[in-house]
Amino acid sequence: MSDYSASNIQVLKGLEAVRKRPGMYIGSTGPKGLHHLVYETVDNSIDEAMAGHCDKIIVALEKDDVVRVEDNGRGIPVDIHPTEKISALELVLTRLHAGGKFDKSSYKVSGGLHGVGVSCVNALSDWLEATVKVNGHIYRQKYERGVPKTKVEIIGDTEEHGTTIRWKADKTIFTETTTYDFDVLKDRLRELAFLNSGIIIYFRDERLENPKEEVLQFVGGINEFVSNIDSGKTVVPDQPIYINETKDDVITEISLHYNNSYSENIRTYVNDINTRDGGTHLEGFKNAIRFVLNKFLDANEKLKKTFEKDEKLTYEDLSSGLTAVISMKVPEPEFEGQTKEKLGNTEVRTIVDQIVKEKLTIYFEQNPSVLDSILKKAIDEAKARIAARKAKDNMRKKSMSDGFGLPAKLADCSMKNPELCEVYIVEGDSAGGSAKKGRDPKTQAILPLWGKMLNVEKVRPEKVMNNDKLEPVIATLGAGFGKDFNISKLRYHKIIIMADADVDGSHIRTLLLTFFFRYMPELITKGYIYLAMPPLFKVQLGKKEPVYCYSDAERDAALEALGDQREKANVQRYKGLGEMDGKQLWETTMDPAHRKMRVVTVPDAIAADKIFSVCMGEEVEPRRRFIEDNSSYANLDI
Repeated sequence: MSDYSASNIQVLKGLEAVRKRPGMYIGSTGPKGLHHLVYETVDNSIDEAMAGHCDKIIVALEKDDVVRVEDNGRGIPVDIHPTEKISALELVLTRLHAGGKFDKSSYKVSGGLHGVGVSCVNALSDWLEATVKVNGHIYRQKYERGVPKTKVEIIGDTEEHGTTIRWKADKTIFTETTTYDFDVLKDRLRELAFLNSGIIIYFRDERLENPKEEVLQFVGGINEFVSNIDSGKTVVPDQPIYINETKDDVITEISLHYNNSYSENIRTYVNDINTRDGGTHLEGFKNAIRFVLNKFLDANEKLKKTFEKDEKLTYEDLSSGLTAVISMKVPEPEFEGQTKEKLGNTEVRTIVDQIVKEKLTIYFEQNPSVLDSILKKAIDEAKARIAARKAKDNMRKKSMSDGFGLPAKLADCSMKNPELCEVYIVEGDSAGGSAKKGRDPKTQAILPLWGKMLNVEKVRPEKVMNNDKLEPVIATLGAGFGKDFNISKLRYHKIIIMADADVDGSHIRTLLLTFFFRYMPELITKGYIYLAMPPLFKVQLGKKEPVYCYSDAERDAALEALGDQREKANVQRYKGLGEMDGKQLWETTMDPAHRKMRVVTVPDAIAADKIFSVCMGEEVEPRRRFIEDNSSYANLDI
């Protein structure tokens, strides 16, 4: 047995712990962690804005993977700390859990609660430079991998105030990439600009030959946020219902309205942190919505007669088409889990519940026509829920009578482990027949679809369940759909849409993706949806092995490679999957060793939601504008 004594206990000093285990502090050392460095630095500027001391932030991506974040806040203090005997600037940049966020006289609320933000950025940077304008002077200090290389020096005088942090991420930590994605950062900065209507964020990409700048400023705040989410949809009321109240030092700010779709879209934030898993603030909001609208329904005899006796509207009925942004400012938030994505403060539930009940009651009493529209929509939804329940019962009975309820046209795979299984949703019986002949029957299932399927953006959920084109898809995947979707029951972890490379094929792909996005969004967020990429051309010279090409450029390259014999080559343009036999389909599109596929992702849920609504929804005018604005990018297959 080896010796184990005090000498074996390792003490990591300063920021060594961060460099040793970076994932503990920023989540990962991949692209997500790299971008987190920017968020941590910007959070400091946003905290200054929330405290009322900053209204302008500049975020710039410089050449050579350098980032610069400037603000016009108070400036990080530079005087000597009374107990630590070093400059407060150096303290903040070199010690974990050092910062003004713990002193409530400096910051009533803040997002970066752990106090590790900018010191982590320093620790994980090749170099960092902090410039502070405060007390009439410009101060600067430089660091390398978290270690100070200069003292805090005065480099000039100024009447301005604020902080600038510049750094270059350490390639030995971020081994995958140190290049920042402009669009990923823009999404978060845009969100922060919506949540803080008093600030303006200049986001610059100075890496380009012609630098570009996005000016992010939304004076309408979260009302503008809600309107932006639902642009292109018919909404009730025309202007969002706005609630803003302070109670026990907790600020509740909520904006909401209803649209003409059937899905709910609620975004919740605490001190500008996106609480993706909800928490007590969301619970309080849901309870208040349910209580207030049921109370008004009970008092409306005319509407009550249209509804089944003794039935109550559920929150699910009342949230159909509801879009809301809930932004809380909480002095002492308690987050569940390290990711800070679920609020745990029990007192916040009570505060939100009481405020929303009071404010919504007053609003609906003053706006009876809005109340009427919302209640009618909710009653229709409740009727649809009851009809869907009956339809589901019928499906269940049908499943029991025909074995496992799997579609007759499904050629299932023999393996049962979902992680190893994949299903091809194939356009047409002809291509489906080829796919069945060419597949690996152990791991590959084939589901042929025929005819145009339903555009789910325009219909009620119960029509989706009973649709003869979508019912086989729901039954095949085995995980339910809509609010009953349970990803743990999914039968395949790769769902591959295989359609012809023409206009009809694109339409079918779009209709299927609309269905998945609206009724099984987890399939997309978890990365389970793929698009097969069958070849467009086959280039063959005599009896030689054919070359399959997936673009015009590949075809031209294949012909070029034949030199003098290119004129003798036979070039076949595949118009449909049915033109390939099983062997060809396997070799080109289904063999895991050689196939090409694209995983479907949704990097910006708001933009995706908007584009689905515009392109697939009932409103014609937004679609006309979209087509006119983007017609120059169209790729016509004529």
